Amino acid sequence: MKEIEILVELKDSKEKTLRVLEQFTSLGVKRILDIYFYDPLREELQPEVGGRLRRCLRLREKEGKAFIAYKIDYFDNNDQWTYSDEHETSVGNFETILHILENLGFQELIRIDNEKHTFSTPGYEIVFEDVKNLGFFLEVEKLHEVADSEVTKTKEEIRKFIRGLGLQTNAELNAGKPELMIKKKKTKHL
Repeated sequence: MKEIEILVELKDSKEKTLRVLEQFTSLGVKRILDIYFYDPLREELQPEVGGRLRRCLRLREKEGKAFIAYKIDYFDNNDQWTYSDEHETSVGNFETILHILENLGFQELIRIDNEKHTFSTPGYEIVFEDVKNLGFFLEVEKLHEVADSEVTKTKEEIRKFIRGLGLQTNAELNAGKPELMIKKKKTKHL
């Protein structure tokens, strides 16, 4: 499924952000652990020099259930992320799948430990994310399928929605949390 979303880092506190988001329908709070893998034998499943991930393999643990996903990110001519195709399915046991992936030669790239507060409107899923060792983020995703010709317009509608919330944010991120974590770890080692 094509994901059309905007991710921003929040400057406001967790408390203020959640107060603003209370106006929407709460879908609850979930702790999610994502492990991203790379394949030393396949260049397309390795981060680029700057940490950019164009394709990734992810194992997710959420509410005692396990999911595996393969994501392909698409960028415009200015290398700005436009959308992702995400292919995800549930799998049996998290630890078993983890061992299978490791035995197939996939290596752990990064872990994202995330507490997600999810809200909805008729058109959007709104997620406040408290990401361990990374910070607070707001992700707003279009709920309905969008034609390729409507991606730019839809992203501008999401930006307008975010501005309308009145929260203090940094500029729109042109990277996902795995890329941000990779970059953070690289700068710590410099």
